[in-house]
Amino acid sequence: MVEKIPMTPDGHARLSAELKRLKNEERPAVIKAIAAAREHGDLSENAEYHAARERQGFIEGRLMELEDKLGRAEVIDVSQLSGSKIVFGAKVKLQDEETDEKVDYQIVGPEESEIEKGLLSINSPVARALLGKEAGDSVEVHTPRGVRYFEVLEVGFG
Repeated sequence: MVEKIPMTPDGHARLSAELKRLKNEERPAVIKAIAAAREHGDLSENAEYHAARERQGFIEGRLMELEDKLGRAEVIDVSQLSGSKIVFGAKVKLQDEETDEKVDYQIVGPEESEIEKGLLSINSPVARALLGKEAGDSVEVHTPRGVRYFEVLEVGFG
């Protein structure tokens, strides 16, 4: 059975846009760069040619990866979700019980996580510990840097 990858509509749109850009802009540009570099003669000593071929390899690999992930994507419309428990797509406000620091996260698929933007992978230790919890709950999270404790302040969708 093919393992589905949970994804928000935003995450799916971002990956689709990257796929389109790679196919329609990056791939044709690198093919032109390879052709131009070939015209310069001896390929064994041509740095432009080798750099373009390396870039082409990266692009082709990323294209295959994106097509695979988008093909297995299970897009979950977060705006249709509700409730008080933390599930995929939930937006949560947490407070670190030791430092009182407050953080906001949305639990998203692994392919769209960007911790700097508050997008937390459902596979992360913090997200796994949060699933099923509600506002007011205290959560113990085992992280690579040790155990941390958070209080769930808010749970929302949309």
